Parts: sequence; C-alpha cells; structure tokens
Amino acid sequence: MSEMKYASIPYVDKPVSRILFGTAAPPYILGQEGDALLDAVVSMGVNAFDLARNYMGAEISIGNWMEKRGNRGDLVLLSKCAHPSFFGRKRVTEEDIRKDFRKSSEYLHTGYIDIYLLHRDDPDVDPGVPVEIFNAMHAEGKIGAFGGSNWKHQRVEQANEYAYKHNLIPFTVSSPNFGLAEQVTDPWGGGCETISGPSNREARAWYQKNSIPVIAYSSLGRGLFSGRVKGDEPEKAAEVLDEVAMKGYACEANFERLRRCEQIAEKKGCTVPQIAMAWIYQQPVQTFAVVSTSKPERMQENVDALSVELTPEELAWLDLLK
Repeated sequence: MSEMKYASIPYVDKPVSRILFGTAAPPYILGQEGDALLDAVVSMGVNAFDLARNYMGAEISIGNWMEKRGNRGDLVLLSKCAHPSFFGRKRVTEEDIRKDFRKSSEYLHTGYIDIYLLHRDDPDVDPGVPVEIFNAMHAEGKIGAFGGSNWKHQRVEQANEYAYKHNLIPFTVSSPNFGLAEQVTDPWGGGCETISGPSNREARAWYQKNSIPVIAYSSLGRGLFSGRVKGDEPEKAAEVLDEVAMKGYACEANFERLRRCEQIAEKKGCTVPQIAMAWIYQQPVQTFAVVSTSKPERMQENVDALSVELTPEELAWLDLLK
C-alpha cells in the first residue's frame, strides 16, 4: 500500500493531503453518523475535508465526529459559503458570507476554518468586495486561505490584482471542476466552472503560471471513471450514473477516454479510477482531488494511485491528444 502525499497551500498552517474527503454524500449530507469511515480515511493519511454550508447536514456530521475524537487541530477543513439561495437570490454579500460562517462554525464546533471559499461567483459584484471581506475575516482569526469555487480564472485574476494594488492577501486557492473527463455541460446550472478538456488549456496554463493550487471536484466525472461504467457499453451508463453525471459527462469523447483508461489499467495492473486519479496527480497544475467514497478500500485505492506512474505519452493519449 502507498502512503499519502501532501503539499502546501499558502495561509494553511499544516501540510494538506492531496486527497480531500468529500462530504457531499450519504451519510454525511443527511447529518448522520459515519465515524468508522472517517476514522479509516484519517488512518490512511487523509487530513483534509471538503464541506459547504449548503451540503445539508455534512458540517453537523463532521463537527460531531471531530468533537468526539478531539482531532480538530490535526485536520484541514475547507468549507464554502454564499451559495445562491434555493430561489436563485445571489448571496455574495458580507452579510451572507458572515452568516454562513457563523452557522458553519456552530455546526463544526470550531471558530476557525482553514480554507474558506465562495461557492459561486456573482459577476455583478466587483471582485474586490470579497477580497476585502475575506481579508477582514482572516485578520480576525476566523479563516486561513481563501478563494473561490466555480470562479473563472479571469475573475480570480481580477480579485488578485485588486489585492496586490491594496496590499491585501489575494485568493490563494481555487476549486473548479477538473479531471480527465471533460465537463461538456454545466451539470447543476447556475455558474459551475470547469478547467477540464482541450478548450480550457488557457485556464490550466494560468493556474500553473500563477502557482495557485486547484482543488478539483468531480475528479472522476461523477462516477464515469469509477470502474462501474464500461467504455464499450455507453448505452448502459444511465443505469449507473445519475442525471447530473449524464448531463455533464456522458459524451463520446469521454467514453473514448474511458476506453483508453481501461486499456492502460489492464496493462499496469491497476483499476480505471486509479488511472484517472493518477492522470490528475501528474498534471503540471498543483492539484488536490476531492473524493467521496463509502468504503475504506476504495479510498485506499485512491491513495495508491498517487504512486502510479504515467509517461508523458500516456498522459497525452488518455486526454485524446494523441
């Protein structure tokens, strides 16, 4: 078995595991107890957890577990705020950001969140506004690193230009969709952003040039590269994948990527998800992958993928570049 690998994120005071455990799944999103799995993933070296104010009961589940284990100081918590309301009201305002933080702090039993992200952008709000708000919260000792989830890289750049001009801390982390599966349609609607696929080379080059870590969500194409879908049976994908995954990732180019994953997995004695994860880890962008699982052995496979080596030719071939 391989060991976890770690990397640094500016303004986070401890090394961060390259895998973040995703809590937007049962039993956590239902606010239920899932302590045995959490204990298992921590024992594998996972020390970072991906949360959000709108992940229903996830913060309650993780907060209760941390309080029982007394391990808050060992962990890196990422949470997200200011998601639009159910009725579509945009919430990138100081009142909404601080309201979400107070509720997250209550549920997580902590007054400090290591990485705090805006869950969506509001293009009508000057990017300097959240920069000012987050800097104030950082100075108050409430948050460490901060940035955006589902922000276009151009908007992150504008936010950081404002920060530099005003001698403030910039966005130092971002969480778009990223993985081998190209996101061909916004799966949920409402401003989901991806840096996957050939049309987003410029965005990836920008993240690499500016050394901004990417926390990749839906890194396995929401189950397309889970190993449960077969590349030569695309007509059966809907039996395994939900409507969101089918909308976002079910296209011929991705099924060809899946077929190529299957071929390399067989050659290397790996699983399909291990090849897809290894592809993410070996990109020139510094990437952390959000992974949800219900079984400890699946998480161990993801950790083992950190040691799977792919050649430059294999990396290009998997992404249909050869």
